[in-house]
Amino acid sequence: MIVEQVYSIVNEITEEVTGNADLVEKDLSNIVDVGKEVLGATDVDNYVEALTDKIAKVVFINRPYSGNVPSVMMDSWEYGAVVEKVTTELPEASENESWALEDNTEYNPNVFYQPKVDAKFFNNKVTFEIDLSFTEKQVKESFNSASEINSFMTMLYNSVENSFTVKLDGLIMQTINSMVGETIDGGTAGINAVNLLDDYNTETGNTLAVGDALKDSNFLKFASMKMTLYVDRLSKISSLFNVGGKKKFTPRDALKVVMLSDFKASANSYLQAVTYNEKYTQLPEAETVPFWQGSGQDYGFANVSKINVVTGSGKTVEQSGILGVMFDREALGVTNLDKRVTTHFNAKGEFYNNFFKLDCGVFNDVNENFVVFYIAETGV
Repeated sequence: MIVEQVYSIVNEITEEVTGNADLVEKDLSNIVDVGKEVLGATDVDNYVEALTDKIAKVVFINRPYSGNVPSVMMDSWEYGAVVEKVTTELPEASENESWALEDNTEYNPNVFYQPKVDAKFFNNKVTFEIDLSFTEKQVKESFNSASEINSFMTMLYNSVENSFTVKLDGLIMQTINSMVGETIDGGTAGINAVNLLDDYNTETGNTLAVGDALKDSNFLKFASMKMTLYVDRLSKISSLFNVGGKKKFTPRDALKVVMLSDFKASANSYLQAVTYNEKYTQLPEAETVPFWQGSGQDYGFANVSKINVVTGSGKTVEQSGILGVMFDREALGVTNLDKRVTTHFNAKGEFYNNFFKLDCGVFNDVNENFVVFYIAETGV
């Protein structure tokens, strides 16, 4: 073990933290241990310099990862594969002849009026697996007790669960991103593909830029107002808010609202914190995500607010500045999640192979309400 004398540095630190000296550069390279993969030649005692240092404590980094994505998981089933969604059109009104009776006129009650019913079938499934090998005899050499081995194995199992969570979270976000792409490509500008910045500049006569929008309290008020309006608009039957042009409505208890964290945090800091009656300017209640597709290498707004996807229907869409989405819970989802594990013992190598498998159905339904809010320069 290397033991460093640090009396001079701690004396300097004392002078700095008590205000008796200016800050100077500190060389911590011989103080802070950054760890190593294996023990080396210097990891011996300081007496005879031949005895290997012993491991005094083993710490297993075993931390469950809960993820952070919108809740779009749906039910599961054991038999069958196809999801059939059945909807009906609104019947047309006709003349009420009870108030226009004429003498010697026949009124036929035997006409058949067929309801207009549509069905959509979803029959795709996605799957992946995570493979991990486990030993029993071999690993005993590295630990001092059965308790330590159990902790080690628990850590490995937990790493598999964390990996599943990360991958499933990504799959859920891509399901949302695909629907965003469908709406931007096939939706109606200003109706269900809403460029909030363009609307704001048009209505106010300003020329606010994308880079300044999330710091401008007036724009944030406008964005909050627009989004709040859509909560009510979506609750009324309309064909305007879905790409398929179907007459749909989304009550509040069936509405999902997801916002970019950058947008929500900006509204809280630049708008809500300085507003006396903040309840009148607050954004609709929403789940938040730190990014739609990825963080990039710097968590910059251009990266976290961007999607670049080929949608489920094959449309290529690249769009940045996405602030939030509102959608019916039936518009998209992950269904029939089936997680399982199969195990095989290799007698020759004396190890177990565990195959952790996951299947699920992932769908977008463009006949259901979905609205995307974004900011972009005029016409983008």
